[in-house]
Amino acid sequence: MTSPVASRRTSDFQYDYPPEAIAQRPLDERTASRLLVVDRVTGGLQHRLIRDLPSMIDPGDVVVVNSSRVIPARLTGTRENGREAEVLLIHPEPDGAWLAMVHPGGKLKVGRTVRFGDDAVATVVEILRGGVRRLRFEGPMQPRTLMDHYGRTPLPPYIDRLPDAADIERYQTVFAKEEGSIAAPTAGLHFTHDLLETIEARGAAITNVVLHVGPGTFKPVDAERLDDHVMQAEWYDVSERTAETINQAKADGHTVWAIGTTTVRTLEAASAQSSPARVNAGSGWTDLFIYESFTFTIVDAMVTNFHLPRSTLLMLVAAFGGYEPMMNAYRQAVNQGYRLYSYGDAMAIV
Repeated sequence: MTSPVASRRTSDFQYDYPPEAIAQRPLDERTASRLLVVDRVTGGLQHRLIRDLPSMIDPGDVVVVNSSRVIPARLTGTRENGREAEVLLIHPEPDGAWLAMVHPGGKLKVGRTVRFGDDAVATVVEILRGGVRRLRFEGPMQPRTLMDHYGRTPLPPYIDRLPDAADIERYQTVFAKEEGSIAAPTAGLHFTHDLLETIEARGAAITNVVLHVGPGTFKPVDAERLDDHVMQAEWYDVSERTAETINQAKADGHTVWAIGTTTVRTLEAASAQSSPARVNAGSGWTDLFIYESFTFTIVDAMVTNFHLPRSTLLMLVAAFGGYEPMMNAYRQAVNQGYRLYSYGDAMAIV
């Protein structure tokens, strides 16, 4: 499935905000975050709190979350000259190699190595599109164990501090199960077990998909024409149970709520593109880039955090909620002091 050619440009998705608007730490309570509710038909705005979300969800609705779990994928080792190198592991290959982002990229060419104590050495064996490296590990410690010993929570670069012990728990959703993401599906960070139970008590169903968040989700859009941007593929899984739950809700005329842009992309990638609308169970890789005039067949409402200017995530929410309503909502959020990005506040588009 591909998106149509866009008439808007990447520069159309620029907006201004003060640096202090970027949330550097999470709030003490997950459900204390603000929630900007946007009516995608009228463009009307309401200022509420995440804990108010259950009152917006009706009996029979389905709330879909991304249960991918963040791995401690950011490693610091040493190059042959003794200087530091940073490795962000993305995912393993079938032959045991790992794909990774590295720094300094210009120094880590094919054949160069990064050592992690006496436990492992990673050798660059190939440089792929987008600066991704294929690494081969040797030594007594396997990469996943290596992460437990040397890895750090991979906080995004706009959080201007090193991760601490609190991030291990707070940069993880309460429903995270399947390991594989290098960034949290951040809309889910606002949910608690109590909030989920309140939603279920209203008669709504909660189900999950998996999309392991990789660099493709956050890769900056360098091309000015949106249709020139290429997404890096990410692995997803939709279970039979999830597909059946959503398909029944769609058939009965209920609302399907997607928690986060990764959930939106998973559901729309798994859409059968049929009438009536249906989700296909299964797993695979998706490089779906959702932008202007995309036809949504599964998702009826979504909860999402605020996103960087000129990002594919902002382009997705603008495709869902409408360009003008979304850009106006972002301007209002900045003016009203909403906290931005991963540890920031949220938006419900209904």
